[in-house]
Amino acid sequence: MRPIPRSSRFANGGVSFWFRDGGLPERRAPLPGGADYDVCVVGAGYTGLWTAYYLKKDQPDLRVAVLEREFAGFGASGRNGGWLSADFSGSREDYARSHGKAAMVALQRALMATVDEVVTVAGAEGIDADIVKGGMRLVAANAAQHERLERQIEYLQEWGYWPDDIHMVGPDHEPRLSVNGAVASGYSPHAARVHPAKLVTGLAGVVEAMGVEIFEDTAVTEIRPRSGSERPAVVTEHGTVHADHVVRATEGFTSTLRGQRRRWRPMYSSMIVTEPISAELWEGIGWEGREVLGDTAHSYIYAQRTADDRIAIGGRSGPQRIGFSEDNEGATQPQAIAELWRSLTRMFPDLVDVPIEHAWSGVLGVPRDWSPTVNLDAESGLGWAGGYAGSGVATSNLAGRTLRDLVLGRSTDLTRLPWVGHEVRGWEPEPLRWMGTQVVRGLYRTADRRESRTEGKGHTSRLADLATRMPGN
Repeated sequence: MRPIPRSSRFANGGVSFWFRDGGLPERRAPLPGGADYDVCVVGAGYTGLWTAYYLKKDQPDLRVAVLEREFAGFGASGRNGGWLSADFSGSREDYARSHGKAAMVALQRALMATVDEVVTVAGAEGIDADIVKGGMRLVAANAAQHERLERQIEYLQEWGYWPDDIHMVGPDHEPRLSVNGAVASGYSPHAARVHPAKLVTGLAGVVEAMGVEIFEDTAVTEIRPRSGSERPAVVTEHGTVHADHVVRATEGFTSTLRGQRRRWRPMYSSMIVTEPISAELWEGIGWEGREVLGDTAHSYIYAQRTADDRIAIGGRSGPQRIGFSEDNEGATQPQAIAELWRSLTRMFPDLVDVPIEHAWSGVLGVPRDWSPTVNLDAESGLGWAGGYAGSGVATSNLAGRTLRDLVLGRSTDLTRLPWVGHEVRGWEPEPLRWMGTQVVRGLYRTADRRESRTEGKGHTSRLADLATRMPGN
């Protein structure tokens, strides 16, 4: 295999390229000791910060604190691919069984509106996050992927996407985006490119200016429910915080909390980013619309053209780890870098000599049924949201607005959405869940290889169908 070209500035880890681009933020002070608030949010990522933002916006006198183990955006919020989209990982059929199909359609429509909500709030609050609402392009590289893309679009049009919301597009679709080997493409306008770290650090600054207290370097070890006359509590190494409501917004780090080890499986996703690409090479590629770009392989990728003309591309590459291991500031494995580089150069062969400047990884939270949830238990005083399974940039905003309404005791269209109160049993203990993940990943990778070798009319590999039917996938 051809050696992967690496920049003289190549780095692996260091949280993410997004934070390297703008620099790590100055750390806020940790919790000074025991304290009392109306609402305590655990986790300063998108979910926690959006929840604090909307609570404080609607009720300015509310005393709100956000506790963070590292710094705002350290987790998935500062490492993701920058896809602000209406994409949703959950099972539409499961939500429809409990609430009816119309409720699931309403959830999908709410996610589409959420893309515009984030764009609007960022503009109103002066958050410069390199946002361009160019939509989403999905490409198929062989006959099996083409068939799957058509089926996916037909399926989505039954569940809340109307024909204008997602549809097939021809090779002459403008603005031009030339992907090598693409035999078909789909398009949705409901997506925007963002710079993840600029969005989360900008939001943290806005929330803090509103009067929310953010404490960093404050590791939470336990969240306690209301017990008799004792209010809910958050136990940290610096003291205990009591509040009327405690909101857990810890996503992939949930398993580090006492009693939460099997609730959501930590899953690792990896990314690489190139050096800035020359205008001559961009002339051949196009991509003037700055759409976010994905494919329809089973081991799918997600990519964007950055504001400074790089390509950032990510995917579930490389082997998953057993249980949860310390983050190691985002270092990713050589195998993951190689797989992403091969995906990049398959799509854009002219970039084969463009060096890779940065590689990193992040942890996300995956429920056993892959379906995200929002909840607030009135008896215990505890709320939570997450389990986005990699589709959290927009979903977290919708979750934050929904948690606001739940905490303030409102009955609204948001609190009636079918993901509110959704429960799923925990994952199997290790190493069983790791073994299952490895089997599923191997089946999908083999299915992709078989489909790529199929000439003429292709169909989804039976191995992929088998992987899809496996429990917990």
